[in-house]
Amino acid sequence: MSVSPFVSKAQTVSSFNNFENANLIKFYPNPATTFIQFDISDLSNLSGATFKIFNFIGKKVYETNQLNERMVISLNDFFRGVYIFQLADRNGRVLESSKFQVQK
Repeated sequence: MSVSPFVSKAQTVSSFNNFENANLIKFYPNPATTFIQFDISDLSNLSGATFKIFNFIGKKVYETNQLNERMVISLNDFFRGVYIFQLADRNGRVLESSKFQVQK
């Protein structure tokens, strides 16, 4: 495996970890306008997990530990822009992370 001089080894490993869990969360529509839906598979292994959404400057704008197979989040209080979501296990290890766009 070749590593770019601009990517640390830790970032590379993290990318592979996210690839293994690539099918853990599906989300749509993207870009979203009034709501976004997250479909989470295999909730049985996610006891104590936390789902968070951050705006692009890193401020947490949403958090829940009440996970469902299908979560619909209203975007009424979200501004236009790019957001990042994270699903973390009970120890804080990020299991999956991705971004979505809000258009208004």
